[in-house]
Amino acid sequence: MDEGRSSGGIAGITAGEETDRAVYEWVAEHRRLDAAAVAEDLGLTAEETVAALDRLIAARLVHADPQEPGTGYAVAPEVAAAQLAAPVEAEIRTRQQQLLRMRRQLQQFTTSYQRGVQAAGGALEVVSGMHAVRTLLTRAAAGCRSEVFTCQPAGGFRTPDTLRDTLERDRPLLDRGIRLRVLHPHTSRFHAPTQAYVAAASELGAEHRTAHELFGRLVVYDRETAFLPLSDGSWGAVVVREPHTVAYLCELFEQAWEQAAVFEDAASQGLEQVAREIDRTILRLLGAGLKDEAIARRLGMSLRTARRHIADIMDDLGADSRFQAGAAAAWAGLLSRER
Repeated sequence: MDEGRSSGGIAGITAGEETDRAVYEWVAEHRRLDAAAVAEDLGLTAEETVAALDRLIAARLVHADPQEPGTGYAVAPEVAAAQLAAPVEAEIRTRQQQLLRMRRQLQQFTTSYQRGVQAAGGALEVVSGMHAVRTLLTRAAAGCRSEVFTCQPAGGFRTPDTLRDTLERDRPLLDRGIRLRVLHPHTSRFHAPTQAYVAAASELGAEHRTAHELFGRLVVYDRETAFLPLSDGSWGAVVVREPHTVAYLCELFEQAWEQAAVFEDAASQGLEQVAREIDRTILRLLGAGLKDEAIARRLGMSLRTARRHIADIMDDLGADSRFQAGAAAAWAGLLSRER
C-alpha cells in the first residue's frame, strides 16, 4: 500500500468514513490486509477497498508489516493520534522557543525605548495606528498588578465581535484577580450584545455601571498608565505616564463611578423609566446649548437616534428651537429627578 496517498481531511480520513470504519473493523478482527477478502466480505469494489486501506494506513490507524506482505493489524486511535501529533507538537515547541528568543532579544531595548520617550516628550507618548495601540494595551494588561478601569462612551456602537474580543482580553486579567471596572453610557442597556458581554464579564468578577453622560474614552492600568483617544478621531492614542495627570484622570473616573448606576438592561429596570431619564438628560443638554453631535456623543448613541429623540421632545413641548425646548422643560420642572 502507498503510505503517502491521501484523500483529504486529517491524515486522509474524510472521503469514505463509513467504508473506512467498516474496513478498519475488519482488519482489527482478522489481523490481515487482504484487500480481496475485505472486498468480498464487505461487498466493496477492489478500488474502494484499496482506497480505504490507503487512507487508514496514512492515518496510522492500520499498520502494514513490511516483512510479511498482506499481514497487518489495526492500531488504537489514541496511538495513531499520538503518532500524527508528534511532528506537529515538535514544530510548536520549536516555534515557542523561537518566540521566546525573539522576546528576549527585543526586551533588551525596553529601557532604551523608555529613556527615548522621556527625553522626547516626558511621560507623554502619542501612538498612531490601531495595531500599535493594541500592542501597548496588551503589554500593559500583561503587566497589570492590581486594577484596571475604563470608560467606554461608545456604548451600543461596539459590535458583537468587538465585545467578544474584549471579553477574551478581560478574562486573563480577572483570572489573575485583577479588579476590572467599566463605565458604559446609559443607552448601552438597550443594546443586546453589550448586555450579553456585561453578563459574561460580571460572572468572571468584573464590575459594570452606566451613566447618562460620560467624559470620554479612558483606560487606566494600576493608576500608573492611562490611554486617551486622539482629538482627530483616528485610531491612535495618547499614553500618559506622568503621575499627577494620571491621578487627575483617576479622580475623574472615581467621581463618575460613584454617580453611576449598576448595569441593568432596560427591560429589567423598566423601559419607561429609562426613556424618561434619557429624555431628561437630553433636555438639560439642549438647555445648555449643546449641538446634536455633542449630545449624541455624550449619551453614547448614534446621531440619527439623538435627533429622533430631540424631535420628539420638541414636538411634545411645542418648542421651535433646541434652546427653547431646554428652557421650557426647566420652567415646567421637567428636569427635576423627582418629577
